[in-house]
Amino acid sequence: MNTTDDLPVVRTLAELAGLVERHRGLYVRWSRGPATDLASVSSVDELTGVPMPGLSANPLDVEEWWEGRPVELWVARRLYDYAHLPHEKGPGVRPWVLKGHERGRGPDNEPLVADVEPLRWVEDGVIEAARAEVRRQENAWGPLRRTGR
Repeated sequence: MNTTDDLPVVRTLAELAGLVERHRGLYVRWSRGPATDLASVSSVDELTGVPMPGLSANPLDVEEWWEGRPVELWVARRLYDYAHLPHEKGPGVRPWVLKGHERGRGPDNEPLVADVEPLRWVEDGVIEAARAEVRRQENAWGPLRRTGR
């Protein structure tokens, strides 16, 4: 397990799509990075404070129902849906790609990933490209957000 934050960087949607096409079992996690996360390899439910058996992450594997549509659009959506997290969770939060095994599901039905192998940071420009790709769609959607106020 590599706990260093000195990872290669994904610089384009095409590069991320290529990674997803070559490997199964990839996830994206929004956090302060592997050095912080791999100290305990456990996320905590923010509502209850209960520790969970793995890191909360979002799967990047393309689903069969996607039926040959562009993988770049798939990864754009996977990034776009959670692009608000750095703003909400504070400085230093950014996306990184990891490989691992699902150990359960969190309270939002997100995979909880163990046996984590950090692979790549995702450059900010890729997030901007994801936003642009989503805006180009006929039926653009907004990022996933919860407001309890």
